[in-house]
Amino acid sequence: MCDESSFADENVWQEKHGTVSRRGLAGLFGAAGIATLLPSAACAMTVTGKDVLIKTPDGLADCHFIAPATGKHPGVIIWPDIFGLRPAFRQMARRLAEAGYAVLVINPYYRAVKAPVLSEGVDPRAPENWEKVRAQAMKLTPATNASDAKAFVAFLDKQKPVDRKRKIGTMGYCMGGPMVMRTAAAVPARIGAAASFHGGGLATDKPDSPHLLIPQMKASFLIAVAENDDQKGPQEKETLRTAFAAAALPAEIEVYAGAMHGWCPPDSRVYNDAQAERAWARLLVLFGTALA
Repeated sequence: MCDESSFADENVWQEKHGTVSRRGLAGLFGAAGIATLLPSAACAMTVTGKDVLIKTPDGLADCHFIAPATGKHPGVIIWPDIFGLRPAFRQMARRLAEAGYAVLVINPYYRAVKAPVLSEGVDPRAPENWEKVRAQAMKLTPATNASDAKAFVAFLDKQKPVDRKRKIGTMGYCMGGPMVMRTAAAVPARIGAAASFHGGGLATDKPDSPHLLIPQMKASFLIAVAENDDQKGPQEKETLRTAFAAAALPAEIEVYAGAMHGWCPPDSRVYNDAQAERAWARLLVLFGTALA
């Protein structure tokens, strides 16, 4: 998960690569410019999106739903990184919808605050902002993740653009990685594909480690690992490989060379265009196969 050590790695990366990228200049939570920073899908479909409120056991979750304007398509749940639902994730959802998916991006902090958790243009690394986000993240538990997953799957299955005859996909970033695994375990009959990008804490020595849920899953996986995360915990990927093999579940697990924690969202200070596009391409292969 993103933490103070990740911020230190970001600083080192910035020093090595020079000035902040166009994405960094746009501001982590700035809407301006984000839409132009991601390419559209080839043969992009016309899509329509809207903000929605989803009933869960703990209240109403404010989320964003976007799907092709016509036809029925596989549903996908996106779990954002620790900074939550914001313009960058709306744009990522649009790009996926243009590729033929009905996409739900959730606000994991809905119990306490509506999205975005931080105001547009602020520096999330400022102590007061980081503590605000961290405090919200610490309130989430494996139990809340599982109950939310069931509610979000149920929502998708009621939407006209969603093809219920096909499995649902889920994808997560940073703290969203463990949420993806808990989603696959909470609703195994519906989740057919799952992807984690620079996910933190997927395999730990704690009794609630996400990897211990793998025997309950039926999904194919993509685990895209940041190089600096792997350097801090090189055994994690091997533990995951062993667990997926034991459960006979397909799992592509790869360390992305030169990619820092947080390299995928287009508003990240360490956005790595080449590696982010490669990870996105592997996601489309996964979904195209497992959700067909």
